[in-house]
Amino acid sequence: MNFIKTTEQDSNYNNLEEMSIREIITCINNEDKTVPLAVEKALPQIEALIKQVVAKLKNGGRLFYLGAGTSGRLGILDASECPPTFGVPHELVIGIIAGGDNAIRKAVENAEDSLTQGWIDLKERDITSNDIVIGIAASGTTPYVISALEKCNENNIISGCITCNKQSPLALTAKFPIEVTVGPEFLTGSSRMKAGTAQKLVLNMITTSTMIHLGKVKGNKMVDMQLSNNKLVERAVNMIMSELNISKFEASLLLNKYDNVRDSIYHGRK
Repeated sequence: MNFIKTTEQDSNYNNLEEMSIREIITCINNEDKTVPLAVEKALPQIEALIKQVVAKLKNGGRLFYLGAGTSGRLGILDASECPPTFGVPHELVIGIIAGGDNAIRKAVENAEDSLTQGWIDLKERDITSNDIVIGIAASGTTPYVISALEKCNENNIISGCITCNKQSPLALTAKFPIEVTVGPEFLTGSSRMKAGTAQKLVLNMITTSTMIHLGKVKGNKMVDMQLSNNKLVERAVNMIMSELNISKFEASLLLNKYDNVRDSIYHGRK
């Protein structure tokens, strides 16, 4: 197997401790600029996986993210933002991290090395072939994730992945791999940096594109968002005002009555 773990290669910079703060942040910024270009090269892979996600969710399935460490936390972050942003159930997009919820804040020793726990965690959530699983691992070598995707393949569950190394074991396991090769990190091996940024960009694309195709967006607005604070209520009122060309008072009345932007616009047009 021709596999080079570029995420672990030596940084392009040295003697970091001798740099000024301006030098450090300038170099980090220069490295960060390369990330969107790396994501751009992976757009065909990203599109292919999103098409699978949309198809599964339209047919009543769920999207699972599975990862360890930073990768797991990013999956949980993306999943947790779907209900307030798009008004979908919490069970539609589910993030799972090696080591359980405690690992969201604190590293759980050896959790990512298990060859069985990933599949156990999926089975506990009654995973079926109606669902789709995306493994997230910058290195592409995390046993917890790879072994779970192998079991998905055995059980006719569509598998995808987001990794930052070409031809990694994870990419070779997933049926729909996404490989965003960002190269060495500014701080050698610190894949929470460029690799983490790349993963977040891809996750944004997956859920946003999926929710648009599930009808959760109108025009360019989040018409199904949850009205969970004053800022979002104000945003909702402004959306209704703009869409119906009515006053703030009238928009507020509609929102108070229907408690949803989409419904308010629909009934306001009748």
